[in-house]
Amino acid sequence: MRNRIMRAARLLLCAAAAHAPVSVSAAGWDVSKASSNFDLVALSDAELSGRSIGVIHMGKVELTSGRIVAADPLTQPDRPALAKTVAPGEYPVMLYQAFGRIAAAGMRFAEGKPDHWELAVLPSQDPATLKDGEIFGYPVDAGVGCYMDADTLARIDERQAQVQAQKPDADINYYDDVLASDLDANKGHYALHRPVAGKKGNVAVFWSGWGDGFYPVFWGLDKEGRPLVLLTDFGVIENADGRREPAGQ
Repeated sequence: MRNRIMRAARLLLCAAAAHAPVSVSAAGWDVSKASSNFDLVALSDAELSGRSIGVIHMGKVELTSGRIVAADPLTQPDRPALAKTVAPGEYPVMLYQAFGRIAAAGMRFAEGKPDHWELAVLPSQDPATLKDGEIFGYPVDAGVGCYMDADTLARIDERQAQVQAQKPDADINYYDDVLASDLDANKGHYALHRPVAGKKGNVAVFWSGWGDGFYPVFWGLDKEGRPLVLLTDFGVIENADGRREPAGQ
């Protein structure tokens, strides 16, 4: 019972944080001050290696509706999808690793270097309302982030119901009872998780940099404003360079 109460309390806190801006150290808000790591998506694997950044090519996420959820999937199981959408399809996810951690996670929709970047927001969020030093993002309380289609939330609920039916007297924890075995295959760093075997809809789950925190997501767009890439910055590196750890980490 205590576990259920604590989980409910965390969910309430995360639900509130999902829509509220969080203060950051940079004075004066604009997208170029929100992250210095946009060049990650424009560099080759060899160029990144020269900067002591490893690239993990996870595989493709199935976006059945094109409505993307970027969140901690364990503590925000019903977070809204991002306001901007993409065409349904299967899109590759790349993880950028430095200092033994996942520094950033990208999802690629089309080739090319982004012409400009913008903050990825929920339908209820407006970047124009941000004050200096604030940013929208998502809170992490279970040490992981993800990319998935909004439709896949129903598959997670379905899998949880299946496990609960198998253990009717147990207090089911999706991480321990379902996800952990997938993550363990990759040292706990990432997993391309399919909640229900044989059904469309999977989840790219990855370790969130330094763990629990609050992390921004960005769209890399072409000149016409079409999405080329989505990037989550976990604040592990600066200037797309893993050779020197940022001060204060």
